[in-house]
Amino acid sequence: MRVEEAVRRLWPEQPVNVEALRVEALRGGITNHNFKVVVDGEVLVLRIGGKDTALLGIDRENEHEAAVMAARLGIGPEVVRFADGVLVTRFVDGEVGRADPATVGALLRRLHGAPPIAGRFDSFRVVEAYAAIATGQGRPLPGPYSRALELARRIEARRAAAPVVTCHNDLLAANFIDDGERTWIVDWEYAGMGDPFFDLANFAVNNGLDEAGERALLEAYGSTDTRALTLMRFMSDFREAMWGVVQQAISELDFDFVSYADEHFERLRHTASEGRFKAALA
Repeated sequence: MRVEEAVRRLWPEQPVNVEALRVEALRGGITNHNFKVVVDGEVLVLRIGGKDTALLGIDRENEHEAAVMAARLGIGPEVVRFADGVLVTRFVDGEVGRADPATVGALLRRLHGAPPIAGRFDSFRVVEAYAAIATGQGRPLPGPYSRALELARRIEARRAAAPVVTCHNDLLAANFIDDGERTWIVDWEYAGMGDPFFDLANFAVNNGLDEAGERALLEAYGSTDTRALTLMRFMSDFREAMWGVVQQAISELDFDFVSYADEHFERLRHTASEGRFKAALA
């Protein structure tokens, strides 16, 4: 879908001069097509989903619900329009990727205390589903998959009693924007009910936190469970690696998903070799 067509569908009740639209493609996304647009003087972000994103576990109705919830909590930008799977939010002008552990810990504590949403995210089932989709698309599973799955099943047994709360589940650095007054979390397409420590670990591993950073994150969140954080760091990279494998089969975006998957498999291998991981899993 072109931006001009999306605008016509999103604003059916008023004539928008699409020829006069100011449109700027936004960089950074590796799933969707994101654009900064100015419509009737309002600066907005219009996001058009990539090809076959339902195979990645994305439900656009659930994403819309999660984005509205995040806006109500004051941690996500205002949702302006939604139609035919295309989401429009208020543009946040700020520094992308800036998010300190203490700030994020407090934000996640607020998010995890939010009312339930419709989506469900179980990292243990997600990696299995991605494997099934990849093989169904004719993509062979990488060599490290079997060993990673063995460890994932052991981690799952230790997380069986974990609470199920409202989570974001995709806390890459690119999904944080600091406007100078507050930090915003964007991109809610994987949001759903899940293990809170997947969110915490997902932020920790994707933002390169060292042990001091992890302590600051957990302290602000209100937890001392370093074992859970260590175990779920592994699951964060396993999910990300398998996401890259599926994208190799379905994505039309110009991105090196092979290297992306390899990087995360190597990172989870390194995590599994650490003494603290072995102790947490024992």
